[in-house]
Amino acid sequence: MNKLVYLLFRVFIGLFTLVPLRFLYLFSDLLHHFIRSVLRYRRKVVFTNLKNSFPDKTDAELRSIARRYYRHLSDILVESLKSFSMNEEDLVNRYRCTNPEVLNEYFKQGKSVICVAGHYGNWEWGGAASGTQLLHKPIGFYKPLSNPYIDEYVQKTRVTGRTRLASITRTAETFIQDWGEPAVFFMIADQSPSSTRLAFWVDFLNQETATLHGPEKYARIHRLPVFFASVNKVRRGFYTITFTLVASDPEQAKTGEITSRFMNLLEQEIKIQPAYYLWSHRRWKLKRAEQ
Repeated sequence: MNKLVYLLFRVFIGLFTLVPLRFLYLFSDLLHHFIRSVLRYRRKVVFTNLKNSFPDKTDAELRSIARRYYRHLSDILVESLKSFSMNEEDLVNRYRCTNPEVLNEYFKQGKSVICVAGHYGNWEWGGAASGTQLLHKPIGFYKPLSNPYIDEYVQKTRVTGRTRLASITRTAETFIQDWGEPAVFFMIADQSPSSTRLAFWVDFLNQETATLHGPEKYARIHRLPVFFASVNKVRRGFYTITFTLVASDPEQAKTGEITSRFMNLLEQEIKIQPAYYLWSHRRWKLKRAEQ
């Protein structure tokens, strides 16, 4: 069965390979209406998250954000599938680093760094597009797929140039692996933890929020500077990424301080263009009372 699903997957990806991205956005327009109006994908989750995050906004404003969110979500799905056939030059043209020099300074000192980001803008293209824009070797973490054939294909095709993928199940080993040069470890860290036992609690978008502490943990262990990777959607299919220092000496920060700084920067980013955050994720499913 896994082999059959893989073959169907390859046929589907092949169709996306043949069609230019500008035409795939026409498909995204149709997909957006299907997801929002027909499938009604997680509408209750989306509106609950928006209402709790922006209690000062009217229902009309929240509906407007939700409509733009579903359109953006469709674009992300299309862009993710198209990335299987995009070369590094294509990605760099569409996903540019605005200030690579702030990371390059650490590379010249022989130091690796951690770049932490949220599910905002396009979080799929960042690692692959940074291979020729940064001096560091980009390492992106991903969750292995249950289908081994598709997982192997993803590892081969979603990696361009110097970029490498590492399984989140081998995070500790990844940080001590010899990459032959200083590395930049890209970590998406705004997901909801699996339990309150593993969580730091912060105020995020007007709510008490359980957060992961992986980036802070590994920054302390390996004494790595931490940067926030802020993504800006310039226009459809084009993004920029800007790095902001979160902690240059993580050992000197109080427990939870690095995580709080990151979440605060992410909140500021979301408030500028709220439609580009992943509102359909059950981000606040854990409550403090459960602890």
